[in-house]
Amino acid sequence: MGKIVIITGGSKGLGFGLASVYHQNGYRVISISRSKIEKLYTVEQYQCDLSKTETIEGVITEIFSHLDKNSTTNLTLINNAGDLGTINTIDKLSPPEINYTIQVNLVAPLILNSLFIKFSKDWDCKKQIFNISSGAAINPYESWSLYCSSKAGLDMMTKVISKEQKERNNGVSIVSIYPGIVDTDMQTKARNTPKANFKSVQRFIDFYKHGDLFTPKEVAEKIYQLDISGELKNGRILDIRNT
Repeated sequence: MGKIVIITGGSKGLGFGLASVYHQNGYRVISISRSKIEKLYTVEQYQCDLSKTETIEGVITEIFSHLDKNSTTNLTLINNAGDLGTINTIDKLSPPEINYTIQVNLVAPLILNSLFIKFSKDWDCKKQIFNISSGAAINPYESWSLYCSSKAGLDMMTKVISKEQKERNNGVSIVSIYPGIVDTDMQTKARNTPKANFKSVQRFIDFYKHGDLFTPKEVAEKIYQLDISGELKNGRILDIRNT
């Protein structure tokens, strides 16, 4: 199959929306997530807990062993999996809580991007990485130190890799995408946090009450349209609400 997309966290939320939209548009979809889901029976699935970063290389090696570089025209990695982490001020967070969230949100994408670029180095096709970031990368929220820090790191990763790849013959194009406020488990977690732990909780409750949340399908379709239109150019940090 000519067009391939690898998605982390493809079993639910925005990841499931992306898996569905790309599959409907003729892509071979490969999902990497902690859980498998029956609704994705037509999609290839690999179970991997991205917080256990030592397991990622084996999974990516296995995936690439089943891909054919000669028949591939488009190869895309979407780093979608993420975790809001424990919502509380930094002094209330335990070292294991800090470690878990940074592993999932930042270390795992670094490893995935490294392996994706290494394994596709000799592939003569269109190669892309989409990092699903967040406005939290540039807007500090009290009690979100883990999420804000890791997303800011994700954006800087995008900028650095884009410079590296621009110098290479047939390099990988990489972008960061802010998907806006999406109706996922992450939003549910935010608005169910006690105000004592999260001062901005009412803002997130209001988003939900006023119908300001996008569905995962809406966001996935917008990302797909930006992809095929050529808007996702190397090095861009893009808020889809501004497109």
